Amino acid sequence: MALIVKKFGGSSVATTEKIMAVAKRVLDEKKPGDQVVMVVSAMGDTTDELIELAKGITKEPYRYTREMDMLLTTGEQVSIALLAMAFKTLGQPAVSLTGPMVGMKTDSVHTKGRIIDIQPERVQEELDKGNIVVVAGFQGVDPAGDPVTLGRGGSDTSAVALAGALKADTCEIFTDVDGIYSADPRVAKGARKMKEITYFEMLEMARLGAGVMQPRSVEMGQLFKIPIHVRSTFTTKPGTIIREDYTMEEKDFEIRGVAHDEKVAKIAVLGIPNTPGIAHEIFSALAKASVDVDMIVQSIRNIEKNVTDMVFTVAIDDLSVAKDVVDKVADKLSAIAVLIEEDVAKVSIVGAGMLGNPGIAARMFGALSSKEINIDIISTSEISISCLIKSSCVKEAVNAIHDEFFPNGQEQ
Repeated sequence: MALIVKKFGGSSVATTEKIMAVAKRVLDEKKPGDQVVMVVSAMGDTTDELIELAKGITKEPYRYTREMDMLLTTGEQVSIALLAMAFKTLGQPAVSLTGPMVGMKTDSVHTKGRIIDIQPERVQEELDKGNIVVVAGFQGVDPAGDPVTLGRGGSDTSAVALAGALKADTCEIFTDVDGIYSADPRVAKGARKMKEITYFEMLEMARLGAGVMQPRSVEMGQLFKIPIHVRSTFTTKPGTIIREDYTMEEKDFEIRGVAHDEKVAKIAVLGIPNTPGIAHEIFSALAKASVDVDMIVQSIRNIEKNVTDMVFTVAIDDLSVAKDVVDKVADKLSAIAVLIEEDVAKVSIVGAGMLGNPGIAARMFGALSSKEINIDIISTSEISISCLIKSSCVKEAVNAIHDEFFPNGQEQ
């Protein structure tokens, strides 16, 4: 007897036929006495279609973040209702609940909210009645009672947070791939599936663009110490376990994976005073607008005139807001210009094995150099190295780096 949280993504419930297949699979795997909570995304490309609807009204719909949340939360409500009906059709009592109904409390940062509390009493009550509880992922409610979405991939975060609040035995994330790979298998021809990976390494890979998990969902798993099993909706094979530490004897890998992110933009603020407080002026204004900043580089433009350039990256979805904020600050600082580049991408390597292992960066740069790929910006953390390159070079870059660190025949 176990309490299990299972999350199914949009591709897993893209059609009514797939919804019925998911319901049958869950019932086939359910053991007597098991209590099951389902967390479900919107069907197929519903979220993208809703965004396109909004773009039919305004070219920049994310300027109206509250209304976007009102719109986007409708997608999950369709899929949870249909899945609950599917269970009932198969003779299994079930009930569908939205994020607010399950006590998913968030802050008020619309379109990328953070969970601040979960009060899952309603969920436990329904489980005790013998229901499978089908929950709308990706959404919660703020103190004012307004709906708030959790950002792309937010259903993962909903599932892991709910598993933690319910003290579940495990959290299973079902997706269209059969686990976590050393690189995106759609991009890197030699990508290899991992049997397990630590929260620490997975968090860094997710932050740097590995789309199989949302970073906050990994944080939640680490916080609640909930093992996360990432596996395929379409096979019964084991996937990849994300946990605190490795349980099996692992090879001493220098890196665990190659991540890439094409949804970034570069902003350069040129010719600003090279004086204390300037960086704070720019980045505090962006923080107030809830814009995350990455890959920051400051370089001296003119020593004699004591002016500098500030270059950084933001998520492409934040670009319009970031540009408004930076333009205002740049005017205040009498900057020469603000330049925007959207045809950029970030490629990264991740792994605790690079700690104290000299030469890793040189090998990465050498792999890019061998394909004549120019590096625009470099940033590092304890367990990662990232390079900003032209977006047109992403596939070639990922394969070159992956081949360098994962030669043929090496398994994870």
